[in-house]
Parts: sequence; structure tokens; C-alpha cells
Amino acid sequence: MTGRKFTSPAAGFVQAASLLAALACLNPAWAQSPAPEQTPEQFYTRKTATLYVSAAADGGYDRLARAVGKHIYSHIPGKPLIAIRNMPGAGGIIAMNYIANTAPKDGTAFALVQNNVPLEPLYGAKQAEYDATRLNWLGTPSVETGLLAVWHTNAAQNIRDAQRIPIKAGASGHNSAPAFYARLMNELFKTKIEVVVGFRGQNGTFDAMEKGQIDAYGSTYWSSLVSTRTTWLKENKLRVLLQYGPERIPELKNVPHAEDLLRDPASKALLEAAYAPLAIGRPFVMAAGVPSDRVEAIRQALMQTFSDPRFLKDANRIGLVINRPRTGAEIQKTIVDIYRKPPAVIAQLRRIANAGKE
Repeated sequence: MTGRKFTSPAAGFVQAASLLAALACLNPAWAQSPAPEQTPEQFYTRKTATLYVSAAADGGYDRLARAVGKHIYSHIPGKPLIAIRNMPGAGGIIAMNYIANTAPKDGTAFALVQNNVPLEPLYGAKQAEYDATRLNWLGTPSVETGLLAVWHTNAAQNIRDAQRIPIKAGASGHNSAPAFYARLMNELFKTKIEVVVGFRGQNGTFDAMEKGQIDAYGSTYWSSLVSTRTTWLKENKLRVLLQYGPERIPELKNVPHAEDLLRDPASKALLEAAYAPLAIGRPFVMAAGVPSDRVEAIRQALMQTFSDPRFLKDANRIGLVINRPRTGAEIQKTIVDIYRKPPAVIAQLRRIANAGKE
């Protein structure tokens, strides 16, 4: 009986593989051509992106993150779901370490962190396992103004009183911004602020103030105060002794700005370097290594969210301050510039940042 010769499927696969190998030898570039890249819209469609918050629930950072999460999805190509996860601790370093070293590098993880976090490596914080100058900074809705403010039961009426009247100020940890700025006030103005650590974020510290356990938060941001404790100033429960940062608060026109009280050029230079992070505001960030088109998609979505009337309406309703949005590129430049400050200024910042940690 005659007929066609039967060739097994396996033999066919071998022949095909041999042909591909031969073609690869003739044109190696053809053999190594990557699969077509996904556009941001293709990638984010039917995905869930997680926004991590380096602060405890129900504080100013948490409220901002949830407001952004509610609206940003509609500005991201593909409209992914946005999940919010709180990851407080070590003044924001725990969340930043996670984003930089553990979180997915595909664009599905980003974070809202405190503005001290980019500088912790500069200050020599051993826990900070990231290079802030290489991270993908995304943007901020505002710049910050810091306040030295005391609970009404403390006797200090002004900054001069604070030079002789002890103030017990709470903070989450020694690496936190409130702890740093409390030590800076002691350095520049010879105040008598004792930093007490171990409180669970701003909200926990504010609760402790109301209970009479402490006199102050190490550094209260105006934006946090008006969003989480809206009646404190009206009811004279809190007394503001000093303000500092790149913006002056019109509502506090009778409260001196720290820069106006300093005469020594070296002290002014130190103050300006120390409050430079306040120009970083409330920064959102992604890890290094995320595809650049996805980083740009989130950057654009964030800035569009900050001008979205629906977001602004929600922000106003819950007392969030959206005063001067800054782009990721602007934040990136600010951070790089801080790392390039004169060595003498950096040495002073490190000494203050690390005081009392032993």
C-alpha cells in the first residue's frame, strides 16, 4: 500500500525550531525583537493600583490620599481601581523603603509620604534604604507652612516665653519631621522643647494634647490643622507662637515668621535649608525603574486631579489646603538642589536630625 509519508507533530516542531534557529543565526536582531509594549491605557485597564500612605488613618495625609484616590482614577488612562493602604512608622521611612525596594515596579504602586522622607538619607538615617534623587516624584497639591503651636494650658504666649518655659512636644519617632523641627527651634531660638516619641501619627499626638499628656506637636502644618482640627484656633484651644516655611499664612498675620527673627546670616542659611522640604509639600512618589510612560501618565493624572472641580469641592468640604500644586519635575529639582547644599550646612542639618537618637 502506497501513500504519503506520515510525519509526527513532534518532528514538525523540531523542524520549525531548526528553521527559527537558522534565521536567528542569519539575523540575531530579528530573533531578539521584544514583544510590542503596552500603552499606559492598555496596561492600566482592569488593573488595581495601590496608593500607600506613610501616616496613620484619619489624619491630614490620610484624608488627602483618600480624596486623591477617589478622583485620580478617572484621569489615569485605562481608569484603574485605586486602593488605599496606610503604612505609618519611622516618620514615613517604612512606607518609602517599601515603595523603593519591595513594591511592584510596574506602575501599580505609588505613595504619599511626609516631606522629611526625601532627606532622611542626607541626614544619615540608617533606616532609609533608598536614593531620593533617583525616585520618581509625581507632584504635590500644596506647599507647607510649619507652626510652632502649644495647647492653651501651656504658659508660653510667644517665642520669647518658649525660651524659658518647657514645652513637651509629641512625635511618632526621632526621624519624623515634627521631631526634627522641634530640635531646629531649640537650635535657632534656644527654646526649651522636649521631644517625646511613640505617638501614632499626627492624629494620635493631637489626641494626646487634648488629654493633657503633652503641650504640642513637634511641627504642626497649617494644612493639617485646618483640615483635622477646624475649631481649635477659633476656640483658642491652640496658640501659635511661630510660623516658618516658603509661604506665610495670611490668617496668621500677627504671628512672626521665623526668618524675621534671625539676624545671623549663618542661622538664616540653616533655617532656609531646613525648611526647604516644606516646598516639597505633600509629595507623591513612585519607585525608580517604573516604565517612564507610566510615570508620566500618573504625573499628568495627578496634576489634572489637583485642578479637577470635583476634587477641589471635596477638598474644600474636608478642609484640605490646595494652595500651590507643583509638578513631579519641580519636586525632583528641589530634592536634588537640597542634596547639593554646602557641606557645612548639610553637616548642621545632620547634627540636628540625629540629635537625641542614641
